[in-house]
Amino acid sequence: MIYITGDRHGDFSDLFDFTYQAKTTKDDVMIILGDAGINYYLDYRDILLKEKLRYLPVTLFCIHGNHEERPENIESYKTKEFAGGIVYYEEEYPNILFAKDGEIYDFDGYRVMPIGGAYSIDKDYRIASHKPWYISEQPNEEKKEYIRRKLRDNEIDVILSHTCPYKYMPFEAFIDGVDEVKVDKSTELFLDEIENTTIYQRWYCGHFHVDKEIDKMKFMMHNVEYFMQKNKVLKK
Repeated sequence: MIYITGDRHGDFSDLFDFTYQAKTTKDDVMIILGDAGINYYLDYRDILLKEKLRYLPVTLFCIHGNHEERPENIESYKTKEFAGGIVYYEEEYPNILFAKDGEIYDFDGYRVMPIGGAYSIDKDYRIASHKPWYISEQPNEEKKEYIRRKLRDNEIDVILSHTCPYKYMPFEAFIDGVDEVKVDKSTELFLDEIENTTIYQRWYCGHFHVDKEIDKMKFMMHNVEYFMQKNKVLKK
């Protein structure tokens, strides 16, 4: 079984409860739509979290968020094939997988593409206060070109992203006091391009900490759902 949910930011307590109730195994997959919080500190605190997650009875499939380092920039990560695409993993934690942007995976017969990353609106604060911030948070031009090439037939079944296309941005969820003029929206504008030129069935995203649906766009945070089964929301 494949499930999908929003940002965790290092807190997986509710997913431990969910997987226990759902009687999942590591043959099941839980898609995390970015900001899993697993590669956040890059020190012993990440290791402590991974040691807990190795006992989570499900395989995590994590999209890249904006509050974490990309696994390809961490020496301990290797690559392997999973569901027809390349993923990043560490040998000590085989049930924690990170998607590669632009790869095409086969989930229950659906062709699925992840497009991770977003801009951190608290970037300046994080840098000034020496909190984790990573220059790799947004997809660079090389990654964007790779995604465009993989979508050369302009068709995919499902897109999994952290942020959303600009046209779908949930302005009602924006944080008061943030000067939006200074917020880099290049990733959202890139996703606008992809959304305008791609035929797709469903698009899932996280980042904004809301649960809502607009057309084929599904924002997720607190809910867990069966992948690609509309109107079957599972309580955590």
